[in-house]
Amino acid sequence: MIQVENVTKKYGTFVAVNNINFEIEEGEIVGFLGPNGAGKSTTMNMITGFIEPSSGKIIIDGYDISKRPKKAKRQIGYMPEGVPLYNDLTVKEFITYKKKKKKVPSKEKKQKVQKAMEDTGLVDVENKLIKNLSRGYKQRVSMAGALVSNPKVIILDEPTVGLDPKQVTEIRSLIKELGKEHTIILSSHILSEVSQICNRVIIINKGQIVAIDTPENLENKVVKNNSIYVTVEDLENKMEKIKDTLTDVQELKLISENEDKTKKYMITSAEGVDLRKNIFDTFAKEGITIFEMKKADATLEDAFMELIKAEDDREEIEEQEEISQEQDGEQEIEEQDVKQEEQGKEQKEIGQDEKIEQDEEESETTTKENKNEEENKENNDKNEESGNKEKGGQK
Repeated sequence: MIQVENVTKKYGTFVAVNNINFEIEEGEIVGFLGPNGAGKSTTMNMITGFIEPSSGKIIIDGYDISKRPKKAKRQIGYMPEGVPLYNDLTVKEFITYKKKKKKVPSKEKKQKVQKAMEDTGLVDVENKLIKNLSRGYKQRVSMAGALVSNPKVIILDEPTVGLDPKQVTEIRSLIKELGKEHTIILSSHILSEVSQICNRVIIINKGQIVAIDTPENLENKVVKNNSIYVTVEDLENKMEKIKDTLTDVQELKLISENEDKTKKYMITSAEGVDLRKNIFDTFAKEGITIFEMKKADATLEDAFMELIKAEDDREEIEEQEEISQEQDGEQEIEEQDVKQEEQGKEQKEIGQDEKIEQDEEESETTTKENKNEEENKENNDKNEESGNKEKGGQK
């Protein structure tokens, strides 16, 4: 019924929704959850056609909402948060107005309006001004406006916000009834409500889908161990030795002692082992009276918080790794600079040594040459003196 394929929405450089994918089958009631700023409202606005995705496509009952928006939008009834109503209209007038906006054929006008009021329990107040209705009835009027065209898909954004417990129960029952004939996307911050109503849950955080599963499976994923809490009356203190009698027990731990002299224990077994029947049989034989027994479980809220925390922790680790890589890169550059500087110094020192050696060699060469010149001069002087003596003897 609904296909969201590789959808991204950007506002400048900010990525509100990042390449998300999911499908919703016909007849499903799906909860859409996420913390504030997660991209939940942006996604719902793209599904309803209020804003266009930057990339990817959204298909409603076979129609691409970007290419065939009118056809796709006719399949959708949207009840936004905040109950936007015209308070000076009667209930029937408002629903009739919404019918015209949805371009429902005139021949079906009375039938569609009447059915929408019947489905939402508004027949008794159809001629009342909306401003005179309670908040619960105003929610019903908004829902009837979404239903009047008999859409295949109904999107409900926080349908029970601000209602009293009785009104919440009535709206929940109404949503369950609507789910028999429509595909429903329900956005709510009341996770217990989602757990009670929805077949599946989609959780989004920081623009990315972090989980798609049934509420039960999500709850089971965060149960830490297979434990049972049992409150008993044990006047003869047999619980101290009961662990040896029960099979498959890993731990038996006293949790609290109550004012009525009962005691609460936690009994833990291996995963997949159900101890309840064994506990009933064994405790009865030992004369231990069971006041209460229940399995340790988790709520959808526990699962939601665990998944969001895990995603945040993962992103934090990735950021730290990026920072570490940057620091390693900077350190490597610094080491290279130091190494090059040291190499430059070594080369300079080598150059200086070579110059000294060269200067010494040149000095030695010059000294030798000077010595040779001096020797040659001495020899020349000797030869000249000897020649002069010979000339004097001849005279």
